Amino acid sequence: MTRTLTVAAIQTSYGDDMAANIKKTEAFVRDAANKGAQVILPSELFQGPYFCVSQEEKWFATAYEWRTHPAVIAMADLARELNVAIPVSIYEREGPHYFNSLVMIDAGGEALGVYRKSHIPDGPGYQEKYYFRPGDTGFKVWDTKFAKIGVGICWDQWYPETARSMMLMGAEILMYPTAIGSEPHDTSLNTAAPWQRAMQGHAVSNVVPVVASNRIGHEQVTEAGQTFYGHSFIANHRGDLVEQFGPKDEGVLVHSLDLDYLHTHRAAWGFFRDRRTDLYGALASGRPA
Repeated sequence: MTRTLTVAAIQTSYGDDMAANIKKTEAFVRDAANKGAQVILPSELFQGPYFCVSQEEKWFATAYEWRTHPAVIAMADLARELNVAIPVSIYEREGPHYFNSLVMIDAGGEALGVYRKSHIPDGPGYQEKYYFRPGDTGFKVWDTKFAKIGVGICWDQWYPETARSMMLMGAEILMYPTAIGSEPHDTSLNTAAPWQRAMQGHAVSNVVPVVASNRIGHEQVTEAGQTFYGHSFIANHRGDLVEQFGPKDEGVLVHSLDLDYLHTHRAAWGFFRDRRTDLYGALASGRPA
Protein backbone atom coordinates (compact mmCIF):
# COMPACT_ATOMS: atom_id res chain seq x y z
CA MET A 1 0.00 0.00 0.00
CA THR A 2 1.32 3.44 -0.93
CA ARG A 3 2.22 5.70 1.99
CA THR A 4 0.56 9.06 1.55
CA LEU A 5 0.62 12.15 3.73
CA THR A 6 -1.75 15.11 3.63
CA VAL A 7 -0.37 18.33 5.08
CA ALA A 8 -1.80 21.79 5.75
CA ALA A 9 -0.50 25.31 6.34
CA ILE A 10 -2.52 27.91 8.25
CA GLN A 11 -2.34 31.60 7.31
CA THR A 12 -4.16 34.19 9.41
CA SER A 13 -3.72 37.29 11.56
CA TYR A 14 -3.39 37.41 15.34
CA GLY A 15 -4.20 39.92 18.08
CA ASP A 16 -3.39 40.60 21.72
CA ASP A 17 -5.71 38.02 23.32
CA MET A 18 -3.99 34.65 23.69
CA ALA A 19 -7.21 32.75 24.33
CA ALA A 20 -8.80 34.28 21.22
CA ASN A 21 -5.72 33.45 19.13
CA ILE A 22 -5.81 29.84 20.29
CA LYS A 23 -9.53 29.59 19.49
CA LYS A 24 -8.92 31.07 16.05
CA THR A 25 -6.16 28.55 15.40
CA GLU A 26 -8.39 25.72 16.59
CA ALA A 27 -10.99 26.69 13.98
CA PHE A 28 -8.43 26.55 11.18
CA VAL A 29 -7.09 23.21 12.43
CA ARG A 30 -10.62 21.82 12.30
CA ASP A 31 -11.06 23.17 8.78
CA ALA A 32 -7.81 21.55 7.65
CA ALA A 33 -8.70 18.24 9.30
CA ASN A 34 -12.10 18.28 7.60
CA LYS A 35 -10.24 18.62 4.30
CA GLY A 36 -8.18 15.53 5.08
CA ALA A 37 -5.02 17.05 6.56
CA GLN A 38 -3.04 14.85 8.93
CA VAL A 39 -0.22 17.23 9.89
CA ILE A 40 -1.31 20.87 10.30
CA LEU A 41 1.13 23.76 10.69
CA PRO A 42 0.17 27.06 12.41
CA SER A 43 2.52 30.02 12.09
CA GLU A 44 5.25 31.10 14.51
CA LEU A 45 4.27 32.36 17.99
CA PHE A 46 0.55 32.33 17.23
CA GLN A 47 -0.13 32.90 20.93
CA GLY A 48 -0.07 36.67 20.35
CA PRO A 49 1.35 39.57 18.34
CA TYR A 50 4.93 39.34 17.15
CA PHE A 51 6.43 41.36 20.02
CA CYS A 52 10.10 41.23 18.98
CA VAL A 53 9.76 44.40 16.92
CA SER A 54 10.98 46.26 20.05
CA GLN A 55 12.49 45.56 23.48
CA GLU A 56 9.91 45.68 26.27
CA GLU A 57 10.11 43.78 29.56
CA LYS A 58 6.36 43.10 29.73
CA TRP A 59 6.54 40.37 27.08
CA PHE A 60 8.59 38.06 29.33
CA ALA A 61 5.39 37.49 31.30
CA THR A 62 3.82 35.80 28.25
CA ALA A 63 6.26 32.86 28.31
CA TYR A 64 5.29 29.51 29.87
CA GLU A 65 6.94 26.19 30.66
CA TRP A 66 6.37 24.16 27.52
CA ARG A 67 4.37 21.34 29.09
CA THR A 68 1.87 23.78 30.61
CA HIS A 69 1.70 26.39 27.87
CA PRO A 70 -1.97 27.17 27.08
CA ALA A 71 -1.37 26.72 23.36
CA VAL A 72 0.22 23.30 23.90
CA ILE A 73 -2.60 22.12 26.16
CA ALA A 74 -5.28 23.31 23.74
CA MET A 75 -3.61 21.84 20.64
CA ALA A 76 -2.99 18.53 22.43
CA ASP A 77 -6.71 18.23 23.21
CA LEU A 78 -7.53 19.07 19.60
CA ALA A 79 -4.99 16.62 18.18
CA ARG A 80 -6.48 13.90 20.37
CA GLU A 81 -10.00 14.70 19.19
CA LEU A 82 -9.21 15.02 15.49
CA ASN A 83 -6.39 12.44 15.24
CA VAL A 84 -3.97 14.94 13.68
CA ALA A 85 -0.41 16.05 14.43
CA ILE A 86 0.26 19.75 15.15
CA PRO A 87 3.65 21.49 15.46
CA VAL A 88 2.97 24.16 18.12
CA SER A 89 5.20 27.26 18.20
CA ILE A 90 5.43 28.92 21.63
CA TYR A 91 7.29 31.42 23.78
CA GLU A 92 8.92 29.11 26.34
CA ARG A 93 10.30 29.75 29.82
CA GLU A 94 12.57 27.20 31.49
CA GLY A 95 13.74 28.45 34.87
CA PRO A 96 15.52 31.77 34.18
CA HIS A 97 15.88 31.03 30.46
CA TYR A 98 13.58 31.99 27.60
CA PHE A 99 13.35 30.32 24.19
CA ASN A 100 11.47 30.52 20.90
CA SER A 101 10.33 26.91 20.87
CA LEU A 102 8.17 24.32 19.20
CA VAL A 103 6.36 21.37 20.73
CA MET A 104 5.33 18.57 18.39
CA ILE A 105 1.90 17.21 19.29
CA ASP A 106 1.27 13.81 17.74
CA ALA A 107 -2.08 12.35 16.74
CA GLY A 108 -3.61 11.17 19.99
CA GLY A 109 -2.45 14.29 21.83
CA GLU A 110 0.98 13.16 23.01
CA ALA A 111 3.66 15.85 23.25
CA LEU A 112 6.75 14.31 21.62
CA GLY A 113 9.14 16.91 23.03
CA VAL A 114 10.49 20.39 22.44
CA TYR A 115 12.81 21.98 19.87
CA ARG A 116 14.29 25.41 20.52
CA LYS A 117 15.08 27.80 17.67
CA SER A 118 18.80 27.62 17.00
CA HIS A 119 19.53 30.80 15.04
CA ILE A 120 18.29 34.01 16.69
CA PRO A 121 18.02 37.17 14.54
CA ASP A 122 18.78 40.63 15.84
CA GLY A 123 17.98 43.63 13.69
CA PRO A 124 15.41 46.38 13.14
CA GLY A 125 11.94 44.94 13.69
CA TYR A 126 13.28 41.49 14.67
CA GLN A 127 15.06 42.04 17.99
CA GLU A 128 14.82 38.44 19.13
CA LYS A 129 18.12 38.22 21.00
CA TYR A 130 16.58 40.37 23.74
CA TYR A 131 13.88 37.74 24.31
CA PHE A 132 15.36 34.36 23.35
CA ARG A 133 18.48 32.34 24.10
CA PRO A 134 19.92 30.30 21.20
CA GLY A 135 18.35 26.87 21.25
CA ASP A 136 20.09 24.09 23.17
CA THR A 137 18.16 21.10 21.77
CA GLY A 138 19.74 20.83 18.36
CA PHE A 139 17.49 20.19 15.39
CA LYS A 140 14.74 17.61 15.76
CA VAL A 141 12.86 15.17 13.55
CA TRP A 142 9.61 13.91 14.97
CA ASP A 143 8.47 10.33 14.31
CA THR A 144 4.75 11.04 14.23
CA LYS A 145 1.95 8.60 13.51
CA PHE A 146 1.90 9.73 9.87
CA ALA A 147 5.51 10.50 8.89
CA LYS A 148 8.86 11.77 10.11
CA ILE A 149 8.52 15.54 10.33
CA GLY A 150 11.38 18.03 10.48
CA VAL A 151 10.54 21.54 11.72
CA GLY A 152 12.69 24.67 11.64
CA ILE A 153 11.42 27.88 13.24
CA CYS A 154 11.52 31.03 11.08
CA TRP A 155 15.15 32.32 11.04
CA ASP A 156 16.39 28.70 11.05
CA GLN A 157 14.82 28.36 7.58
CA TRP A 158 17.48 30.59 6.01
CA TYR A 159 20.24 28.11 6.84
CA PRO A 160 20.77 25.14 4.48
CA GLU A 161 22.47 23.35 7.38
CA THR A 162 19.15 23.23 9.22
CA ALA A 163 17.36 21.52 6.36
CA ARG A 164 20.21 19.10 5.64
CA SER A 165 20.58 18.19 9.32
CA MET A 166 16.92 17.27 9.55
CA MET A 167 17.11 15.27 6.33
CA LEU A 168 20.09 13.32 7.66
CA MET A 169 17.95 12.47 10.68
CA GLY A 170 15.35 10.94 8.38
CA ALA A 171 12.85 13.73 7.78
CA GLU A 172 10.26 13.00 5.10
CA ILE A 173 8.91 16.54 4.97
CA LEU A 174 10.18 19.90 6.23
CA MET A 175 7.99 22.52 7.90
CA TYR A 176 8.74 26.14 8.79
CA PRO A 177 6.43 28.23 11.01
CA THR A 178 7.25 31.90 10.48
CA ALA A 179 6.49 35.49 11.46
CA ILE A 180 8.00 37.80 8.85
CA GLY A 181 6.92 40.95 7.11
CA SER A 182 7.85 44.58 6.64
CA GLU A 183 11.27 45.99 7.52
CA PRO A 184 10.82 49.08 9.73
CA HIS A 185 14.20 50.54 8.71
CA ASP A 186 13.44 50.30 4.96
CA THR A 187 9.84 50.42 3.79
CA SER A 188 10.90 49.67 0.20
CA LEU A 189 12.37 46.28 1.17
CA ASN A 190 10.13 43.26 0.56
CA THR A 191 11.70 39.88 1.35
CA ALA A 192 8.69 37.70 0.49
CA ALA A 193 10.19 36.30 -2.71
CA PRO A 194 13.67 35.53 -1.26
CA TRP A 195 11.96 34.01 1.78
CA GLN A 196 10.10 31.59 -0.46
CA ARG A 197 13.08 30.90 -2.71
CA ALA A 198 15.34 29.93 0.18
CA MET A 199 12.92 27.20 1.22
CA GLN A 200 12.24 26.15 -2.36
CA GLY A 201 16.00 25.60 -2.58
CA HIS A 202 15.87 23.32 0.45
CA ALA A 203 13.14 21.33 -1.30
CA VAL A 204 15.22 20.92 -4.48
CA SER A 205 18.56 20.09 -2.87
CA ASN A 206 17.02 17.60 -0.45
CA VAL A 207 14.27 16.23 -2.76
CA VAL A 208 11.68 16.89 -0.08
CA PRO A 209 8.38 18.80 0.16
CA VAL A 210 8.38 21.99 2.24
CA VAL A 211 5.48 23.61 4.11
CA ALA A 212 5.73 27.22 5.34
CA SER A 213 3.14 29.11 7.43
CA ASN A 214 3.38 32.87 7.88
CA ARG A 215 0.99 35.35 9.47
CA ILE A 216 -0.76 38.29 7.82
CA GLY A 217 -2.10 41.67 8.89
CA HIS A 218 -0.80 44.87 10.46
CA GLU A 219 0.25 44.76 14.12
CA GLN A 220 0.67 48.01 16.02
CA VAL A 221 3.02 46.71 18.73
CA THR A 222 5.16 49.84 18.31
CA GLU A 223 4.41 53.28 16.94
CA ALA A 224 5.74 52.29 13.51
CA GLY A 225 3.90 48.98 13.46
CA GLN A 226 4.63 46.02 11.23
CA THR A 227 2.76 44.38 8.36
CA PHE A 228 3.19 40.65 7.80
CA TYR A 229 3.27 39.53 4.19
CA GLY A 230 1.80 36.03 4.29
CA HIS A 231 2.72 34.10 1.12
CA SER A 232 2.46 30.80 3.01
CA PHE A 233 2.99 27.88 0.67
CA ILE A 234 3.48 24.18 0.09
CA ALA A 235 6.32 23.28 -2.28
CA ASN A 236 6.86 19.85 -3.77
CA HIS A 237 10.20 18.01 -3.96
CA ARG A 238 11.09 20.00 -7.12
CA GLY A 239 10.55 23.30 -5.35
CA ASP A 240 7.37 24.01 -7.33
CA LEU A 241 4.75 25.97 -5.37
CA VAL A 242 1.86 23.52 -5.54
CA GLU A 243 -0.23 25.52 -3.04
CA GLN A 244 0.23 29.21 -2.24
CA PHE A 245 -1.47 32.15 -0.53
CA GLY A 246 -0.95 35.82 -1.30
CA PRO A 247 -0.21 38.67 1.14
CA LYS A 248 -3.74 38.95 2.58
CA ASP A 249 -5.40 35.54 2.13
CA GLU A 250 -6.70 33.82 5.24
CA GLY A 251 -7.33 30.10 5.49
CA VAL A 252 -5.65 26.73 5.06
CA LEU A 253 -3.60 25.22 2.26
CA VAL A 254 -3.93 21.43 1.92
CA HIS A 255 -1.91 19.06 -0.24
CA SER A 256 -1.31 15.29 -0.42
CA LEU A 257 2.09 13.65 -0.92
CA ASP A 258 3.25 10.19 -2.01
CA LEU A 259 5.96 9.33 0.54
CA ASP A 260 6.97 6.07 -1.15
CA TYR A 261 7.61 7.83 -4.45
CA LEU A 262 9.59 10.55 -2.68
CA HIS A 263 11.74 8.00 -0.85
CA THR A 264 12.73 6.30 -4.13
CA HIS A 265 13.13 9.54 -6.08
CA ARG A 266 15.39 11.00 -3.36
CA ALA A 267 17.62 7.93 -3.52
CA ALA A 268 17.80 8.19 -7.31
CA TRP A 269 19.13 11.75 -7.21
CA GLY A 270 22.09 10.60 -5.11
CA PHE A 271 22.52 13.76 -3.03
CA PHE A 272 22.98 11.72 0.13
CA ARG A 273 24.96 8.95 -1.54
CA ASP A 274 27.54 11.42 -2.86
CA ARG A 275 28.02 13.53 0.27
CA ARG A 276 31.73 14.23 0.94
CA THR A 277 32.00 14.45 4.73
CA ASP A 278 35.78 14.14 4.48
CA LEU A 279 35.93 17.26 2.30
CA TYR A 280 33.46 19.20 4.46
CA GLY A 281 35.59 18.60 7.53
CA ALA A 282 38.63 20.00 5.77
CA LEU A 283 36.74 23.05 4.58
CA ALA A 284 35.33 23.72 8.03
CA SER A 285 38.81 23.61 9.59
CA GLY A 286 40.43 25.75 6.89
CA ARG A 287 42.83 22.94 5.95
CA PRO A 288 43.28 21.98 2.28
CA ALA A 289 41.51 18.79 1.26
